[in-house]
Amino acid sequence: MTTDYSTLFEQTHIGTIPFSNRYIVAPMTRVTANKDGTANDTMKTYYERYAKGGFSGIISEGIYIDDAHSQGYDNQPGLVTEQHKNAWKDIVDQVHEYDTKIVAQLMHAGGQVQGNAYTDETIAPSAVAPKGEQLGFYGGSGPFPTPREMTKEDINQVIASFEHAASLAKEAGFDGVEIHGANGYLLDEFLTDYMNQRTDEYGGSIEAGLTIILEIIKAIREKVGEDYMIGIRLSQGKVSDQSYRWPNGEHDARTIFGTLGDEALDYIHVTDGDGTAPGFGDDTRSMAQAASEFGGKPVIANGKLGDPDQALKAVVEEKADFVSLGTGALANPDTPHRVENGDELKDFDAESILFPIAHIKDLELNAEIK
Repeated sequence: MTTDYSTLFEQTHIGTIPFSNRYIVAPMTRVTANKDGTANDTMKTYYERYAKGGFSGIISEGIYIDDAHSQGYDNQPGLVTEQHKNAWKDIVDQVHEYDTKIVAQLMHAGGQVQGNAYTDETIAPSAVAPKGEQLGFYGGSGPFPTPREMTKEDINQVIASFEHAASLAKEAGFDGVEIHGANGYLLDEFLTDYMNQRTDEYGGSIEAGLTIILEIIKAIREKVGEDYMIGIRLSQGKVSDQSYRWPNGEHDARTIFGTLGDEALDYIHVTDGDGTAPGFGDDTRSMAQAASEFGGKPVIANGKLGDPDQALKAVVEEKADFVSLGTGALANPDTPHRVENGDELKDFDAESILFPIAHIKDLELNAEIK
């Protein structure tokens, strides 16, 4: 008996914005921008192939937001200058040719920097080095350095940078912005007990760690207006510490998602090792289910959802409104067309796609997309 995947192809809205199906391309670091942070034609082809392949929406790779501490990798794109904005506009216009939405993910790397053209210094909530080693396929090597603890002036500058980058994203034509609060980068560090040892209003509890995020949401919303789409991405695991979990499990999830659910956000994007698995120990909710039930916003689920059966489970059982694909989209830039037509999906080959450096490559696949 053939599985009915029609649920994955229902038109679904975030706010007033319609998406033609539930498939979204996840943000993926590909270190292919020009050295000065401007997007280029290689990136344009990369994003176009997903739009051509039937994805209803694309979330960009993490985009740095200032010419100070936010850049996380060499050849990472930025949204700081008019030149940055204009370069992205060409990509956005191309994606829109296929009636695909595109969201700019705004990122501050915090202490988890592996390359920054503007400074050798890193900043974080506290002077605590991220765990683990830098990743070679993102251009880093060796342990992460110990960052400088942020001052209140630093925090205000970060908030202003998110606000400014969001305004440039809107001017470039992006359909929305996603605040990167996941994967061990700056905003996630404020929610991580061992990374945030502050004793002021920004530290000491999950509630206090959320303060900077709430201030960023407020600043962006006031800048871009009520009708512009704003989302946030959250995780427990990090680039530098994949096994990390919120100390109080579902209680922390209720606090985080419940607090964000009261804010001027349009969606919550959650990522986990398996987007359909219990997120907080045996017999607990998945991250997606927790975000949906505690936050009450549209939810995008991420984590090994390339198999359409898993994608369907995330939507039907875990209460996700959308699924975002990372490695699945890299292997099959036309996943929606393949699933809808009953065609076979290719396996993800990390050796050929990510290593030794996660540049954008194999773009000749664009010619094969249906």
